[in-house]
Amino acid sequence: MTTSTLAALNVYPVKSFAGAGTARAVVEPWGLSGDRRWMAAGPDGAPLTQRGHPRLALAAAEPLPGGGLRLSAPGMPPLTVEVPDPASGTEVFEVWRTKVEAVPASGEAHGWLTEYLGTDARLVHMDAPEHRRPVTSSHGRPGETVNLADSFPVLLTTVSSLDALNLLIEQGDHPDEGPLPMDRFRPNVVVEGTAPWSEDAWRRIRIGEVSFRVAKPCGRCVVTTTDQATAERGKEPLRTLARHRRSGDRLLFGQLLVPENTGTLHTGDPLEVLD
Repeated sequence: MTTSTLAALNVYPVKSFAGAGTARAVVEPWGLSGDRRWMAAGPDGAPLTQRGHPRLALAAAEPLPGGGLRLSAPGMPPLTVEVPDPASGTEVFEVWRTKVEAVPASGEAHGWLTEYLGTDARLVHMDAPEHRRPVTSSHGRPGETVNLADSFPVLLTTVSSLDALNLLIEQGDHPDEGPLPMDRFRPNVVVEGTAPWSEDAWRRIRIGEVSFRVAKPCGRCVVTTTDQATAERGKEPLRTLARHRRSGDRLLFGQLLVPENTGTLHTGDPLEVLD
């Protein structure tokens, strides 16, 4: 019998910036440690993401000791950003129709982002995820919290489902765009050794020492059509998902998870379906 295991782990220090693979990640109630505690925000307080600014895919943020970042992007000098002091004051921002308090970073960081994106932008930090943002989705439960992700703490995808999707893309209208790499879907955890689309039936799983509630399937957007290495956009996978993975007005790939306990994940950890 094939053993299902954790194939890859990814952390996104700044929402919509490039991700970073890691062999080990601490799981906190609101997501992987260091994942999406920062984001770019416009003057109206809404996040600036790859939906409207695909060049964010080319920006990277290297985590530093103490929680700071070293920012880099094409044509820009590297910039070290310290964690802002909450005593300097929080402001209200909006993430996926929820109000979130966060702390603006330095003016130097704002200038760097504004120059790179060509629009007024600020870098902000979520200082206290344990109480800053409850999960407000209808699939959330009392007491659940989330970082600056769209809606839930952790996104899971499977290698077998991507393989199945790429086969469908090969048979569709834009075969030249495939096969797509997994980074198009920006998952936190990637599992291998499962049957294609078997994750649709999962309700609870355990990976290594951490158990998760499977909250809902992930509805996909235009970000998945963005080449994460070039920031160029195509038609896939949304054309193929619309034909084969539609549920109402949502196009589905991957599952959104809520940790049931804290612990540490390592690539190679076994996956167990609990329910």
